Amino acid sequence: NVTLPPLDLGSIQLVDSSSPSCSPVTSLSSFVMYQFPVSACGSTVQMAGGNVTYQNTMSSAITVRSGPDGSITRDSVYNQDVQVEAEVYTVAPPLPVVEQGPFDLELVIATDPSYGSYYVDADYPVTKTLRDPVAVEVHIVNRTDPNLVLTLGDCWVTPGPSASSQPQWSLLVNGCPYTGDNYLTSLVTVDSTSGVAYPSHYKRFVFEMFAFVDPVAQQALIFIYCVAAACYPSATDPCTQSCPARSE
Repeated sequence: NVTLPPLDLGSIQLVDSSSPSCSPVTSLSSFVMYQFPVSACGSTVQMAGGNVTYQNTMSSAITVRSGPDGSITRDSVYNQDVQVEAEVYTVAPPLPVVEQGPFDLELVIATDPSYGSYYVDADYPVTKTLRDPVAVEVHIVNRTDPNLVLTLGDCWVTPGPSASSQPQWSLLVNGCPYTGDNYLTSLVTVDSTSGVAYPSHYKRFVFEMFAFVDPVAQQALIFIYCVAAACYPSATDPCTQSCPARSE
């Protein structure tokens, strides 16, 4: 009853009615009902003052008769703007978790890749021959939080007691075996069967013993270094590390 003569409800359409989803879901003699996403069917979107407004226009098609000297219609013209306005709320990023106190990590070498026993301080320097497996373990010390996850970054070897000593050879890069070595470092899974109380506090890997070609460094000791971090899993950071599949 908004127009005279009454509208032909079958002629009502949205700005873009080309998609079947933009057609009425219910159509009776007295009303039509639409159901579509607010951004579909030709809707426009405007942002202003923290609000978002979606707008579409419902209009009626008219039948036009054309004669030799003009065109006429006897249908009512109908245009109705439809708006949906909503307030936009942004979620603030979580605050960083800061806790003061010591945080200790330890790098140890197992006597073999089964990790059943480890060398103690009195055993060092440990003697290895070329291609002997060297089973390395890095773990968190004096922490009992089962949610804490240890992650490894780069691990490398130098001939001197400084992480920046030269020459150097990479074992892990971003926690993954260094692909420039024809004897790839092997990552060892630590889980509930590994005999440790908090498996997520441990990282293990095995590399095959080598010697630097440099004449000065060839007979010297080698030192192993790793960059490690502790992580709390979250929706944005699961604290997992994935490495490319090893090709045979």
